[in-house]
Amino acid sequence: MKKRLKPIPKFKNEDEERNFWATADTSKYFNWSKAKCVIFPNLRPSAESISLRLPGYLLARIKGMAAARDVPYQSLIKMFLFNRVIQELQRTSHK
Repeated sequence: MKKRLKPIPKFKNEDEERNFWATADTSKYFNWSKAKCVIFPNLRPSAESISLRLPGYLLARIKGMAAARDVPYQSLIKMFLFNRVIQELQRTSHK
């Protein structure tokens, strides 16, 4: 007997879809016995654009550091933020 699968709902946005799949039983929507392994070599995490005001001297320093490392200054800012967030998470998880 073949199992009837539920139709996948339409989502207003990515957050709504993410919340749905976080709790949904995917076996009711997909036949996992027919699943195939795939690789997405060029997949990049989604990013959100923000506006950030920095003092001119700070931005000039960051741009100089980025030039010395031969990386775009915005990439360097992201690396700095990422590293600091990891440090803070490690610090707060040891309490």
